Formats: sequence, C-alpha cells, structure tokens
Amino acid sequence: MPTPEPTADSILAALAELRDPSAAGNPQLVAAGRVRVVLHPGTGVSVRLTIETGAGDDTRGAIEVAARDAIHQAFPGVSKLEVKFVQQSGSREITSEDPLPGVKNLILVMAGKGGVGKSTVASNVTMSLARSGFRVGLLDADIYGPSVPTMFGVGGRPVSHDGKLIEPLERFGIKLMSIGFLLEDPRAAIVWRGPMLHGALQQFLNDVNWGKLDYLIIDLPPGTGDVALTLSQKARATGAIIVTTPQEVALIDVYKAVSMCQKLNIPILGVVENESYFICDGCEKKHPLFGVGGGQKVAEMAEAPLLGQIPIEPNVRIWGDQGTPVVQAVPQSAIAKAFQDVADAVVTQVAKANASRIGTLSISREGMPTRLPIIR
Repeated sequence: MPTPEPTADSILAALAELRDPSAAGNPQLVAAGRVRVVLHPGTGVSVRLTIETGAGDDTRGAIEVAARDAIHQAFPGVSKLEVKFVQQSGSREITSEDPLPGVKNLILVMAGKGGVGKSTVASNVTMSLARSGFRVGLLDADIYGPSVPTMFGVGGRPVSHDGKLIEPLERFGIKLMSIGFLLEDPRAAIVWRGPMLHGALQQFLNDVNWGKLDYLIIDLPPGTGDVALTLSQKARATGAIIVTTPQEVALIDVYKAVSMCQKLNIPILGVVENESYFICDGCEKKHPLFGVGGGQKVAEMAEAPLLGQIPIEPNVRIWGDQGTPVVQAVPQSAIAKAFQDVADAVVTQVAKANASRIGTLSISREGMPTRLPIIR
C-alpha cells in the first residue's frame, strides 16, 4: 500500500508526543501551539519548531532527532526535511485599554522617504512570516499611497457580519486591511486633514476584527508625521523596522525616522537595506548600483542590527504587479530566501524585545532623547 502524502495536520499528529525538556513541565510542543509546519509540494516537508529561548544545543539536537524520527517513521517517502528553531516571540505589553488585545506583536515598518521599497519589504516579510506558520495580519496605513491591494491582488470591499466589526480581507492566509479597499476609484486622491486621518486609523485599529495574531505588520507612510504618532499612542508597538536604500541621499531622511522612533520611545528591531546590489546574469557579479554600506551606517547610528540586504531582482516587481509577493510566487528562489532571512531575524529580535522589555527613554536637558531604545 503506498504511503499517503503528508498534510500539515498529519505531520502535527506524528509529532504529538514531541516534548521540550527545557521548559517547565516538559510540555508537548504541538499541544502548546509551538510547532509550525510548512509544506513544499514535490520537494519535501519543512518543519519549524518554536522552543524556549534558554534551550541549549544538546536540547535542540535531541528535539530535532526525535522530530525527524517521528516524521520519517510516519512518512517514509519524505525526501527533504528541514527542522529550524526560532525563539518564542512572547507578547508585547497589553493594557486593558489596548485596541488590539488579541495581537501578540505589533511591528511598524518605516522609511524616511518614499521610493525605497518599504511596502515591498513589508509585504514580503509578512508573507514570509505566514509561510513559517505564524498567524499574521498586514495593515496598510500608507493612507495616501496604499500598495497592499495591488501587491496581494485583492479587491472588493470589506464587510461587517455583526454591524460592529469590519472583517479584514484574506489572501494566502494573511488578514489584510487597506484604505485602498474602501475607495470606489483607486486612482482618486485622498485629500484628508488631520482629524479624518486620525479617525480612519482609529477605525483600522478598533473596528477591524483582527482576531488572534502572532504578528500584525503595519506599513506606515513614508516620512515622519501624524500616522506614526497616532499609532504609537493608540497601540503599544513591539518595535519598528527601518527600511532604506544604500545611497547617501536616502540616509539623510532615514535618520529622521530613527529620530522619530527615539522621540516616541519605539524600540528599533533593525534595519533592512533594500536594492543593495544587482547580480548580472552574464557574470554573476554583484553590482552595488546605489553605493555600499548605507544600511550598515543606519544600523550603527540606531545601535540596532542590520536585518538583511535585499538585492534588485526583476521578479519582485513582476510578481508584485501581478498580485503575488515573490516569496509566495517563487519560494525556492534566492530573493525569497533573502526576505525569509529578514523575517527570521525579525522573529529573533522580537523575542529579545519581549524578553528584555527594552524601551526606557533617557531625556536630555533640551527634552530630546539622548539615546535610542535598542535590541541587542
């Protein structure tokens, strides 16, 4: 009798007895919701295990061996098995007045100026987190230039089943909300003053049924202004990701985004350098079209890690224009791996942020912060 094809549920069943001896009570990982399964049809099975931060190499090794044995015993035909460990993400501080009590971690994606690929990074990092098995939402707070409807190929208007909460649209298992979903003409300009802007953002936070999420990624508009201020006041962010390109003219503005995080006491999880280089088809050589080291400069200034360097890759634009993030369209590609590596680094930084609760601000005589909240 041929061996049945594995499914996510059947793999979880095979791993039901897998335990974490490093955690109190030696819990079953599946029952604790700490096993994420990603299937790659035709290429094998990828299994991600979330275990306690303090687990040592010996414990990880023992868990990996047990996981491999269990899966190969249940499914001898599995040709490729990847087992990865990520730190538990924990949860941000949630108060009784928090508009998003079901959201464990709220990540702001920021840029000092437009045109650096902030929305592309936000979309593909979100997609990478979803492919890793996390429950993820993406809020397109770029009110004046919403990109999520195009990048995820989603149209239509959100509905409300109870007359109170708006149901976000879904694509690839990701909950999505954007002002672009609410416009009759997507080409129409949004001409709003502050009060209308604040009202829309408040609705996105209070009146959308986000449910239980591991991560809510918020794609902020470029620059520094009311949106980031409003969101920081309404919901306590776990931290921010700063997106930049390498050239000096971009760095001048991105420093302002870093300064804004400093003033608002938002921990900086790290920096993503987009459009870092182009790889020539003929010579396979990296060509840094916009200079070298810009992202590292920002990271050093922010005392935060450089989360990754994303190359210029035509497939990012091609698939994004067709409504599918490149991470989903060609998951085995080098560019998809670059985004996945950034997402993995974000998970690690979030775990550190939640463990240390870094974010205390030091104030100078002039009332300006003297140092940044950092995640080491």
